Amino acid sequence: MLLTVVHALKPNNHSPQSSYQLTTQTLPNLNMNIRLRNRHMNHEPGTGPVPVPVPGSVPTLRRDDYELKNTNPHLGGERLTSTYDLVEQTYHLYVRVVKAKELPLGADPYVEIRLGNYRGRTNHFEKKTNPEWNQVFAFSKDRVQSSTLEVYVKDKEMFGRDEYIGRVVFDLNEIPTRVPPDSPLAAQWYRVEDRRGHGEIMLAVWMGTQADEAFPEAWHSDASFAHGEGVFNVRSKVYVSPKLWYLRVNVIEAQDVIPNDRTRAPEVSVKVEVGNQMLRTKISSTRTMHPLWNEDFMFVVAEPFEEHLVLTIEDRVHPSRDEVLGVLSLPMTVFEKRLDHRPVHSRWFNIERHGVGEMKFSSRVHIRVCLEGGYHVLDESTLYISDQRPTAKQLWKRPCGILEVGILGAQGLLPMKMKDGRGTTDAYCVAKYGQKWVRTRTILDTLSPRWNEQYTWEVYDPCTVITLGVFDNCHLGAEKPGLERDSRIGKVRIRLSTLEAHRIYTNAYPLLVLHPSGVKKMGELQLAVRFTTLSLANMVYLYGHPLLPKMHYLNPLTVNQVDTLRYQAMNIVAARLGRAEPPLRKEVVEYMLDVDSHMWSMRRSKANFFRIMSLLSGLFSISKWFNNVKEWKNPITTVLVHILFLILLWYPELILPTMCLYMFLIGLWNYRFRARHPPHMDPKLSWAEAVHPDELDEEFDTFPTSRPPDTVRMRYDRIRSIAGRIQTVVGDIATQGERLGSLLSWRDPRATSLFVVFSLCSAVVLYVTPFRVVALVTGLYMLRHPRFRSKMPSVPSNFFKRLPAKSDSLL
Repeated sequence: MLLTVVHALKPNNHSPQSSYQLTTQTLPNLNMNIRLRNRHMNHEPGTGPVPVPVPGSVPTLRRDDYELKNTNPHLGGERLTSTYDLVEQTYHLYVRVVKAKELPLGADPYVEIRLGNYRGRTNHFEKKTNPEWNQVFAFSKDRVQSSTLEVYVKDKEMFGRDEYIGRVVFDLNEIPTRVPPDSPLAAQWYRVEDRRGHGEIMLAVWMGTQADEAFPEAWHSDASFAHGEGVFNVRSKVYVSPKLWYLRVNVIEAQDVIPNDRTRAPEVSVKVEVGNQMLRTKISSTRTMHPLWNEDFMFVVAEPFEEHLVLTIEDRVHPSRDEVLGVLSLPMTVFEKRLDHRPVHSRWFNIERHGVGEMKFSSRVHIRVCLEGGYHVLDESTLYISDQRPTAKQLWKRPCGILEVGILGAQGLLPMKMKDGRGTTDAYCVAKYGQKWVRTRTILDTLSPRWNEQYTWEVYDPCTVITLGVFDNCHLGAEKPGLERDSRIGKVRIRLSTLEAHRIYTNAYPLLVLHPSGVKKMGELQLAVRFTTLSLANMVYLYGHPLLPKMHYLNPLTVNQVDTLRYQAMNIVAARLGRAEPPLRKEVVEYMLDVDSHMWSMRRSKANFFRIMSLLSGLFSISKWFNNVKEWKNPITTVLVHILFLILLWYPELILPTMCLYMFLIGLWNYRFRARHPPHMDPKLSWAEAVHPDELDEEFDTFPTSRPPDTVRMRYDRIRSIAGRIQTVVGDIATQGERLGSLLSWRDPRATSLFVVFSLCSAVVLYVTPFRVVALVTGLYMLRHPRFRSKMPSVPSNFFKRLPAKSDSLL
């Protein structure tokens, strides 16, 4: 039966009309196909220089370009600190411009800082003699091309050249060095003079590392090309996802619902809205003024609560028109927060509406509403979940570990846009684990950015995944802000349970992205990761603990509810993070949360199917080996199997201990071959290297489709063909189960009579015969020599295939 699905997914390279052919093969042919596939996937194309990528082209890469690589960065530098020991220590020249005083009257002052070819300037103030800036500038020590630092106080001229009021010069060799936890360097007053007078400026100048508290908010010299709002979009930031709640609404009934047309029985339903989420009850089966529904709805809301719960009672007066009979709007603060599955009291709420003339009617609606704090609101796939804690903080357990990630940099990035006639990339990295999102600063105009930023997360469950993505910043002072979208460069996932405790992993992860033209390596992301456990006993306890909070098992959500609520939660998280400053944009959040993971993909379907086949390949190998034993292909092996069978038969108490000891020895043997690195994106496992172009075009198609009708028709016919084969497999499974059930159903009186008589005789024989004798006879019969076998099917098989099934009753 499984072979049928394999053949349905087999590509057909000879037919231009359809990408798939439907064939029937045997198991040896299936094994041959799998071997040929593996040989094709392990083939290494010819090496050579990688061309500059253009739209629609895929660079030719060797197989090892997709592999994880070891790196040996110099972590921590000369002076190890507890908070920045997973990154390479980088030094920066910091200049804090605090304020000025006693400047000439009528000046529009601003400060310009010059260090070699780099220039940074503050905002200017109009007609102000005592301006305050309180701004920090950071210059990378590796790019310093001068021995002096010049600080100019200038007067901005509306037309013409700006005049400087005065300047302060610093010798770089005399600048002090500061590394936290040293206290901040105190700013000092420096005198500036010119022909129009004099003044003073307060400055603080020091040499520090990226561990300095001024680093995140500083203006960096490597971001000097940014202007306007783009200055704020290049800074590193830490974001926190909003606290999400499930809102459960139970619409029970209503009273005194009077329709506008009293000559007809009302067809009343209730529309429930929370923000952009809307659900509707069925039309009440009781066509009276007291309708009854008793339907449950689930919504996602976020703190602070901004939306109201709006209930609209509507009367279906026409298949295409509803009349509003009443509206009820309630704030979230009036609802109870429930932490477990205890019942919540229902309440009546009045709905006011005006009738005909001066009469005024008051309707009531009976609802039960609560905020569910015992669930974990899923905003990401359960396969890559990074947080499993319930919403209510009272139910949180203590953390079991600490995750530290050093985002060192990237190398070999492909150009994402054109600037001054050449390709360039303005890259930044985003990491998401639990409710905490981090964003590194943007390094401009380089294909090998170095961030060297370190972040820490508390870990509440080791069976979670941290996701890191690299993006190209397209909001650096764009002429049309809001229209540009940050381009995705690649993504990396690391499962914490695959990491050894207290070990530092320094690797370069390939950044692979699937494009309509095929899989493409966009570069490599260099990380240093360390997972520290706090309590071994707590860690062992967690492995026997449920994955999600108990409310997911006591009162589980349906599959459709989980998918719908996850989509709503992702929209809320993207909207709230997009309101931060600088914003974490919607396209970034959606890519990190795998918003399109539920969409149909022939490539993913084949990948998942061959994952199943890989698991079943062990059973196929055992079956093939046992058939060889039965066929006496190797007489020595068959004799040894007979001896082992007789030993286990004579001493059955050794069966379970032998199996456990065998698994123990296998585990010890496989310890030598354990994985040394965390897993990474595998294009071979993802079936991305040998994917058909039409499948990729289908995967990147919009929903609903935007392709020509002929293409859609061809794809529809292909899906129908594959679905037909799967339908046949499902029908075969149902047929076998129904045949098994018909043994005692008397559907076939003769077959059931024979089986009942056989069961009685077997009971008598098994009662008077020792179990060892029965097992011995059965085993020797199955292992008999081929000369005592027949090529015809066995009697039990013939009998089973003759049993009836319900397939005869299908239309």
